Amino acid sequence: MAHVGPRVDYLAGFCCPLGGLAAGKPRVRCHENEIYLSNGSQFVYVYDQEGKLLKAIYKFPDQVWHVELLPVRRQLYILCARNGIYCVSLDQQSRLMKQTEGDGNEGACPSSVFPIDSDACIFPDAMLCAFTLLNDIVVTLSQAQGKWWLKLHELLDPSQESLPCRQISQVGFSTCDQTGDDWDAMPSRFLPVLCCASSPGAAGPGEGLWCSGGFVLEEPLFSLLFGIDAAMLDSPMLLCGFPDGQLCCVPLKALSSSEADDGCSDVAGHDPPVKVLHHLEEPVVFIGALRTEHRAVDDADDQQLFGDVGCDCLVAVGHCGKMVAMKAAQREEAKTPEVREYYLQGPILCAACGGGSRMYYSTHSDISAVDLDWVSNISDPESADNSAYVLPPVLSPASLSICSVVALSLSSRASEGDSELLALSAKGRLMTCDLCSPDEAHPGRLTPEKAGQKIKELLSGIGNVSERVSFLKKAVDQKNRALMTLNQVMNVSASLLSNQDGQKPVTCTVTASWSRLLLRDTLTVSCMLENSSDCSLEPGWTLCVQLFTSSCAFDEDSADSATTYTFPITQLLPGNKREVTLPLGSAEGTKLELPLTISCALYYSLREILDNASDSYESLDDLLPDDSPGLSPDKEGICLPLSECTIDILQCLRLEDSTVPGAAPSIATPSDPLETFLKASSLQSDPSSMEVRDQLLPKALDALGDEYLPPSVASIKVSSELLKNALKNFCEGVPLCCAALQWLLAENAAAAALRSQDVSAVRGLAPDGGEVQLLLREVAVDNLCPAGPIQAVEILIQSPSLADMCRVHQAVIRRIQALVVEQAAQGSGPPDLRVQYLRQIQANHEMLLKDVQSLRDQLCLGDEAGPTAEKLLHVYRQLRNPSLILL
Repeated sequence: MAHVGPRVDYLAGFCCPLGGLAAGKPRVRCHENEIYLSNGSQFVYVYDQEGKLLKAIYKFPDQVWHVELLPVRRQLYILCARNGIYCVSLDQQSRLMKQTEGDGNEGACPSSVFPIDSDACIFPDAMLCAFTLLNDIVVTLSQAQGKWWLKLHELLDPSQESLPCRQISQVGFSTCDQTGDDWDAMPSRFLPVLCCASSPGAAGPGEGLWCSGGFVLEEPLFSLLFGIDAAMLDSPMLLCGFPDGQLCCVPLKALSSSEADDGCSDVAGHDPPVKVLHHLEEPVVFIGALRTEHRAVDDADDQQLFGDVGCDCLVAVGHCGKMVAMKAAQREEAKTPEVREYYLQGPILCAACGGGSRMYYSTHSDISAVDLDWVSNISDPESADNSAYVLPPVLSPASLSICSVVALSLSSRASEGDSELLALSAKGRLMTCDLCSPDEAHPGRLTPEKAGQKIKELLSGIGNVSERVSFLKKAVDQKNRALMTLNQVMNVSASLLSNQDGQKPVTCTVTASWSRLLLRDTLTVSCMLENSSDCSLEPGWTLCVQLFTSSCAFDEDSADSATTYTFPITQLLPGNKREVTLPLGSAEGTKLELPLTISCALYYSLREILDNASDSYESLDDLLPDDSPGLSPDKEGICLPLSECTIDILQCLRLEDSTVPGAAPSIATPSDPLETFLKASSLQSDPSSMEVRDQLLPKALDALGDEYLPPSVASIKVSSELLKNALKNFCEGVPLCCAALQWLLAENAAAAALRSQDVSAVRGLAPDGGEVQLLLREVAVDNLCPAGPIQAVEILIQSPSLADMCRVHQAVIRRIQALVVEQAAQGSGPPDLRVQYLRQIQANHEMLLKDVQSLRDQLCLGDEAGPTAEKLLHVYRQLRNPSLILL
């Protein structure tokens, strides 16, 4: 088809919700110079196209779904969601405008907002979905009781009747998308389409049948589609397009002749008046008619004859792009219906039919026009007169270069004789598009004036095309970059997810060490990110490090209570490394909760890719399903876990100089507690030094208490045979106790010098400054094995601080448990043991646990807190030194 070549003018802008208007609800209607518009909100706007001003705004209780005008009565009919149909008189609008102008307010807005109350609702039905007008008859379509109901109502004269309308009849039928009686469950995204088709003789010369959104079909097509009975009755046909794809028809006179009191006529009943014309298998969004047969109209008589014949093609369009066209074709001296399906590029938002053979439809990216005017090629000239006008085998859409239009309407300007397309964009802009007339389709018929105007329009269109090409090129470049980035992200994700059990191509190693920062010893954690894959980590990746303390390790909302550090990655090429450091706490005045779990992961935000590639906020649900591996819980990006480790007190011990020669950690020597106490006491006579005394006295009392309280001791016995089998790498030329000590402190950076010494005891400081001692010695355990004593290594843990002793005990137990599990997996088993001896030890421990529970209950009641706490501490010490041995 020829290029349309439109000229677009923007008339006005209307408010719209965030994200733009959605298709299906906005409507644009034109009568003479007034445009009636609804943008899917609760407002209806009246715009004067000639004066280019907004005349009035009507406000309704809920969202407006449909707008129709009855010019004879000068009434506006509006379908309000979950309310019904409202009737607004245009004469009332004129009176209200005169009252507004007569107020004398100089600052008044030229357009006024008129709230519509419930008295204007003439059809109060919450289930109404669509309606159309035929002279004094209102046809409504609603959903209730699991069916669709088509009802006829007669408009009455308000001066003679108390009620505004009277129901004539109704018919009910079922479709495939029934949702029951629940209104909330109804898929309100797609509303049904309702219109009227009539034959040229449906109304007499004086009757003047008028239908909103209706059309006239020529006699052969009308009879073939709806039957000879409907053609003989000259009955208009009601066409219904439903969200499930069915295209149905109902004869109007068959409904108007029945009584409303008889109930509804069902499809399953005898001789149902409902007929299914076609099934699109997708929601129907438009029903219209075209004149595809080309005729010469040289004089006024031919023009009048051409106008009375009507349209010769019925079209219906689905949301996903499926289109069906129905036409009467000549086959062997008889007319037969020809039905042809086409597939357009969807989704189709709205559509409109021109005065000829063109249909206009809108998608998210453009408005396109398709021409159904086509004649079959006949090679024999003699049979050319008998050739039949049939539908084209394929359609070639022509672009109008207008994007994101959600409502279309075709109007005719009688003064100029040109056809005009009204459009409402998703941003709320009302625009007109001048379409070329039939004369302009033939260059030979152009007058000089029209030729000059055509040249101006073509020159103006060159700039528009250039601007559009530049915009499209920029959009394509952005999408290409987004696809390249997404491809790189998918490659990294696939590489990591495919190596879950083996060595990962991207690793993150965590180590803890002490460093000197700002004249203070600070415990830091270093995360070494290494890229061993073939892919490069480009900008957009983020290294996320989460710190979970022991207090939130068993919390269900631990992810919310954890501390998260993020480090953007500028670029990490294959084979390169990057190190990041986190300070955990200072050695002075800081309470560090150990053990500490550190989790490392790579994160990439997909929202950035979509925002850069498109102006619309497209949902991620269409790109990635819910079960996509690596997808974050909020579905905003991809999260790839790298590693998870635990930092305990053994990794954070600062070893003393006497233990490890050559190392020189900065250890603060504690002051003499007696000297500190006397110094604090000497300040009592000086009132100005009361604050200093309050700070020194508690420290002195704490130091005295630590010195005179007995240290807390815990003991763990491990089988020598188990350690020899597991610590082969540490036992080469080194005593077993020294090898076990090196193994326990293997993750401590300050204990690297232990490998060159035979050391079986160490002493160090905890992060809070408390002293901790570790002593390993070989012992023999009797009474456990019938074969004789079992050689074992005893690990003694001693500290003045009970909390530090417990932390070290937990760290040692964690390592030994992992060692036992590893050896058990290799098939090594324990020797024969005395079961009775083990049962006695278990019974003793159960008695100790009962004593602990009893003493804790006494502490809660407040009975003799001092002696009770001392007994409880004694029981805990017994539990820390069991008579068991780890085999």
